[in-house]
Amino acid sequence: METPGLVVHGQSAPFSSALRSLVNNPLYSDVRFVVGQERKEVFAHRCLLACRCNFFQRLLGAESGPGVPSPVVLSTVPAEAFLAVLEFLYTNSAKLHRHSVLEVLTAAVEYGLEELRELCLEFVMKMLDVELVCEALQVAVTFGLGPLQERCVAFIEVHSQETLRTRGFLELSAPALLLLLRSDKLCVDEAELVLATRSWARVGAVEQIVEAWKCHALRRGDAARGAPCRRRRGTVVREHHRFLDLPFK
Repeated sequence: METPGLVVHGQSAPFSSALRSLVNNPLYSDVRFVVGQERKEVFAHRCLLACRCNFFQRLLGAESGPGVPSPVVLSTVPAEAFLAVLEFLYTNSAKLHRHSVLEVLTAAVEYGLEELRELCLEFVMKMLDVELVCEALQVAVTFGLGPLQERCVAFIEVHSQETLRTRGFLELSAPALLLLLRSDKLCVDEAELVLATRSWARVGAVEQIVEAWKCHALRRGDAARGAPCRRRRGTVVREHHRFLDLPFK
């Protein structure tokens, strides 16, 4: 009776290095992408992408036939982030940077790469600071990343004054801003919070703030029917209804 075979393993480093050399390498490439607003040309290998990622399997699979466009245009993902995704698909590792990790995280979520998503989340939580936290919160709210959302809110509660002065705060969406306004742990004077949200509105989010305060007003209606409503945030809501000439009940 033949004895079972034994699986043996070669060194992983040379294997990983060889695959990394194929990232964005036109050698033997059979698919070409044009990515980001900069329209950077990126070369890849169809079979590797398809076997590593269901998103690319659907995009590049044989069932699509000859109609698959060449090049494949992916305009919403920046080139640097896309190359990080390719590096992960080729080598199961990626070099992350503070300035681009949220874009890599976004791509990982959109492409269904759960392992890369978790690696990005771990990296972001370690690197979280005043300049990064609002951008991270926005990504967390957009994609429903609960643990990151909670971590960002907790960070902002401790560093409220510094965070309110960042560009990232001014670029928050209405749902993300409302999430912060619901907190009773912000370490900031109420008047300063009003000024900060006024600045947020002037940056170009007037329509967003209208929707945010409408939602908040509905929440206050729920409070009037028996749910607790905290006076401090209600004062801020009334101030913004006056600022926007909206009826407040």
